[in-house]
Amino acid sequence: MTISGMTGFARAEGRLSEELGAQRWLWEAKSVNGRGLDVKLRTPLGFDGLEQPARSLAARMFKRGSLQASLTLTRDAGASAAVEVDAALIARLLEAGAPHIKAGHVKKPRWDGMLSLRGVLVSEDSSLGEDARARAEAALLAGLGTAFEGLATARASEGRMLATVLGEAADRLDGLVARARATAAAAPTAALERIKSRLSALAPDVVFDQQRLAQEAALAAMRADVAEELERLAAHTTELRILLATPEAAGRRLDFLGQELTREANTLCSKSQDLELTRIGLDLKAVVDQIKEQAANVE
Repeated sequence: MTISGMTGFARAEGRLSEELGAQRWLWEAKSVNGRGLDVKLRTPLGFDGLEQPARSLAARMFKRGSLQASLTLTRDAGASAAVEVDAALIARLLEAGAPHIKAGHVKKPRWDGMLSLRGVLVSEDSSLGEDARARAEAALLAGLGTAFEGLATARASEGRMLATVLGEAADRLDGLVARARATAAAAPTAALERIKSRLSALAPDVVFDQQRLAQEAALAAMRADVAEELERLAAHTTELRILLATPEAAGRRLDFLGQELTREANTLCSKSQDLELTRIGLDLKAVVDQIKEQAANVE
């Protein structure tokens, strides 16, 4: 198991039985990056009862991402559902609107406008008995579960690709930290040589106390010591590899880890008094930026 991405697409299709409407159903589910879990559902008229169970199903299977799921119902060619007009509803609507029409606030409703109102046209699908509707919704929810499983597979495939990219970035971090350690180990000697060079340029005829020069070089090296930053960078790199191998949602932790890596790389650059160490620090920042960019795709 490894991390999962947040981008993917899947579909599932099937058919409801004759007693449940004899319709073919098609679920299409897709997801893109998101800071949290955002679920949008589109269903045909009369199937609003699917929304809450669908959201609960999505919350059980996914932790992050912007998800969209749409349900399409189609009948076989030549088959059509019986449609009735809810006359009682129209009468209630006309009665409620009569005072406003009489006062001149609104115009008289047109027939086509009345038919477009939700609930005025009633098909045999929306008039299914309570038990039949419950079984139809259960079948459709099972189909949505199949679509979500396909979506999870697609997101897992993206996760494997991301794990490879981030693992290569971790390898580059290890290499840069090793180079930085070697460069930092030579810091006291380099600091002494810099001090001697500067003093020789300023006062070439003056003889300086070598012990005092060594002390000044040691102080300069202490101020530029980056051992703690390198230790933390190494520890964060180890944590990165652990997160890449976990099957749990790791996106938020990777976001935080990217911030910590950025902080240590910035501190290393600010402390550095050596050109080579500064270059390594800049390379570290570039790799960390790549890690943060890819981590934004992780669930």
